[in-house]
Parts: sequence; structure tokens; C-alpha cells
Amino acid sequence: MIEIKNKTFGEERALYNLTDGLIDGCRFAGVEDGESALKEARDIIVKNTNFDLRYPLWHVKKYSIIDSFLNNGCRAPIWYASDGKIINTKITGVKCLRETNNTYIEKCDIDSKEFGWICDGVTLVDTKINSEYLFLNSKNIKCANIHQSGKYTYQYTENVEIRNSILDTKDAFWHSKNVLVSNSVVKGEYLGWFSDGLTLVNCKISGTQPLCYAKNLKLINCTMEGCDLSFEYSDVEATIIGHVDSIKNPRSGKIVVDSVGEIIKEHPVMECNGVVEIRK
Repeated sequence: MIEIKNKTFGEERALYNLTDGLIDGCRFAGVEDGESALKEARDIIVKNTNFDLRYPLWHVKKYSIIDSFLNNGCRAPIWYASDGKIINTKITGVKCLRETNNTYIEKCDIDSKEFGWICDGVTLVDTKINSEYLFLNSKNIKCANIHQSGKYTYQYTENVEIRNSILDTKDAFWHSKNVLVSNSVVKGEYLGWFSDGLTLVNCKISGTQPLCYAKNLKLINCTMEGCDLSFEYSDVEATIIGHVDSIKNPRSGKIVVDSVGEIIKEHPVMECNGVVEIRK
């Protein structure tokens, strides 16, 4: 293994196609303002290293980034990469992770707009992440013990599993397919519109107009707070603990609740035969 320690690199493609290398305690920065420092690298480990320059890890295969910092100057840091691990690392560079395969992320602090677009196979564990558009058009995602904030998250995603997490979001899971969220807090307006196969188990859901125009929607032992005009034009099977502010024109299925403020059946644009059952 080639070992590179305690050095600074600022030039274009500084370590292009590095193979079987350890980078430890280095910095990618300098007046040269060089891009693509580790492009096409293979079998590399990066530790205790700061990235200040653009596009450092494009087309990289079998890489690990540990105890490092990809900062604001590190724009679009990881694209077209595969088989990566990112551990205990802070990321503030925008547009991180694009069109990647098989990425494992653990114990990281991430603040990156447009994170994880068009990716296949992302695992996120014990991580705090803020991203306005998170995982757009990505598939095969697993999240556990994450604290996530953002607005338009998990749109057009497929095969997603989230557990024991806090999602503070808006317009989440629009047009998503085959998503399971369990034992989590889900905050946000207009949750899950146009989704197909969204299942929420033991979740606390809050926000206006959730879960409309959905197909194959399931809620199991969930609570709903501040949820008005819920389930409009959705095919849904739901068991809800406690109160729902209002339910409007469910298209099909059955919703079981302890109480509901208002059941609205008015001016539907399609046939609506969904049933709301109040527990006795």
C-alpha cells in the first residue's frame, strides 16, 4: 500500500488513478484551485483529511473516508463512485453523492443540498443529515437511527426502509414506490402524495394534508397530529391510535380510528368508497 501522510495538494488531478493507497492527515487545498484530486482512484483509504476543492472523488471504486471533512469548497465531491464507506465524517459540500452504487455511511454530520441523487444502494446509520432534496430518484436505501431535515425528500425513490428515525421534512415520499417507515417520527406537510406501496408502522405523523392520491397505502398502529384533509383519493388500509383532525374522500379501503374531527365526503372527482370506522 502506498502511504501519503501530512501533505497538501492543490493541483488538478493531484492523485489521479491512485491505486491501493492510504491518505492520512492530508489537505486538498491551495491557490492552484485544482479539481478532481482523486479521480479514478481504486482501493483507497482516506483518514483525517480535509477537502477544500471541487470534484475530488469522481469515478472512485472501493474507497473509505474516515474522520475527515468535505467542506463548502468541496463541491459535488462524490459522483459516479462505487463500493464506498464514509465513517465519522462531516460533509458540507453541496451535491454530494450522485449516481453512486453501494455506499455505506455511519456516524456522519451532513449538510448538503441535493444529496444522494440517482443512487443505487445507500445505507445511512446513526447520522444527522440536512438536505433540501434528499435521495431524489434513488433506490435501495436503508436508514436507521438518523435525524433528517429538509423539504422535498425521498421523491421518486424505490425500495426504501427507514427505522428508528426522525424525519423533519415536507413533501416527503412523493411518487415513491415500496417504502417502509417504522418506529419513527415523521413531520411534514403533504406527506406521501402519489406514492405506491408506502407503509408506516408505529410512527408518529404530523402535518397538514397527508397521504393523498396514494396507492397500496398502509398505516399500522400510527398516531396522527395536526393532520387535516387526510387520505384524499387514496387506496388505504389504516389502524390509527387516537384522533385525526379530518379525513376527506378516501377512494378505497378502511381507516380505523379512535376519533375523528370531521369526515368530509364532498365533490369527489372520482368514485370514493373508502370506509372510516370509529372504535367503540
